[in-house]
Amino acid sequence: MSNSKISQFYVQKNIFCTGATGFMGKVLVEKLLRDCGDLNIIYILVRTKKGVTPQKRYENYINDVVFDRIRSSKPDQFKKIRVIKGDVTLDNLDLDPSDEEELIENVNLVFHCAANVRFDLKLKEAVNFNLNGTFSVLRLAEKMKNLQVFMHVSTTYCHCKEVILEERYYRANENPFGIMEMVKTLNDETLEHITPKLLKDLPNTYALTKGLTENLVHSFQGKFPIVIARPSIVIAAWQEPYPGFVEGLNGPTGLLVAGAKGVLRSMHCNPNYPAETVPVDISINCMIALAYKKSIMDDKDVLYCNMTDNGTNPITWGESLEMGRKVFYKYPMSISLWYPDGSIKSNYFVHLWCVIFFHFLPAYFIDGLLFITGNKPFLVNVQKRINQGLKVLQYYTTRKWTFHNDNFKKLSNEMNDIDKEMFNCDMSKINHEVYARNCVFGIRQFIVKEKPEQLPKARSMLRKLYIVDRMVTFIFYGLIILWIYSYFGKFFYSN
Repeated sequence: MSNSKISQFYVQKNIFCTGATGFMGKVLVEKLLRDCGDLNIIYILVRTKKGVTPQKRYENYINDVVFDRIRSSKPDQFKKIRVIKGDVTLDNLDLDPSDEEELIENVNLVFHCAANVRFDLKLKEAVNFNLNGTFSVLRLAEKMKNLQVFMHVSTTYCHCKEVILEERYYRANENPFGIMEMVKTLNDETLEHITPKLLKDLPNTYALTKGLTENLVHSFQGKFPIVIARPSIVIAAWQEPYPGFVEGLNGPTGLLVAGAKGVLRSMHCNPNYPAETVPVDISINCMIALAYKKSIMDDKDVLYCNMTDNGTNPITWGESLEMGRKVFYKYPMSISLWYPDGSIKSNYFVHLWCVIFFHFLPAYFIDGLLFITGNKPFLVNVQKRINQGLKVLQYYTTRKWTFHNDNFKKLSNEMNDIDKEMFNCDMSKINHEVYARNCVFGIRQFIVKEKPEQLPKARSMLRKLYIVDRMVTFIFYGLIILWIYSYFGKFFYSN
């Protein structure tokens, strides 16, 4: 570690992290504690949630599986985590004055990871969380006496109306300060009416508010050093803290689970377009390294970094999903409801036909049987959630962007050999087949909580579901042929 320039930079640093309880935030904190272990304090902003106090959430937090390696090898590192009670959705982060003063006096680095990644939020919710929350963090950072770098986590897709996305500032169509004031002033009904006009060519309020947030962060240029990190679609870990580590059902992970369970049978997608995704550990390694890089740069300009593959080690959506499906056949889940035999459709109307006949009609039929037998129906609601997720994701799987990522590529090239290994940002070294297998293992272990010893049962179930699926398919098409023969036979003989 002594020969790691990046680790040396973090010695005795005090770090303030928002969003530390989220997927990326946990991986960030774990990596800092493990490989930048000589840091001083990590302040994590934690809110009271569902009656659970921040202290209790902290106890649950450090007992998370993501920290298993820290617990077994460096348990004293947990003493460096300091909980700050607060909430990014409230004014001034709802900080206690003594906590605010401590942050102002001590913090050297800010990692602002907090964001609401739901794409279906109402405008007011999205603005309050993503825009107002960031503004509160920026105003706090402006007061910090020893701030060396402010790291804002954005997304490559916040300017998705552009076909070519460079590592630079993009001016939003609206003024972020004006939008924040408007949301405070107007009622919900008026905001609902205005939202489509604000979105224009943007797909959702998430993209809108993340783009506005970048403009907001850029407006603080010159007040303190700023990095805007833009990961693409963040997915399971490549190597750390464990291969395949994943949390939550957002984005592709949720659809993979639905496909493996057999309830997702069709997805609208162009199989030939590149799947611009990035493993969570590569994103985190890049962010940690970017903070170091910005600290030694002379210029006051905002440093932008697009964390994307952009042809370095490309894989298409079709290849990616096919790999995932093959691995799920080898390592199935025992909770599958039907044989996982879905496929992607490049034609939207074919996809729509499949959704009606293979998603919703079976769901209504099974829920009807459940209702008749006195059980609680659930499958229609599941399909509605899946359909909403498909609508969100298909915007990104049916379009193609070109992402310039020179800063991302240079970051790895500028590292010494030790840092290249410790803070690996090299997408070219990913073996897609091995990674796909680890992603499936990760989903089984961390999402659906299935143990390896359940595999024989799952494989037996998969064989039975295959037989049932083929029988139902045979009967279904047989009935269609019989109906066609009966109808046209009657018509033929009547003439």
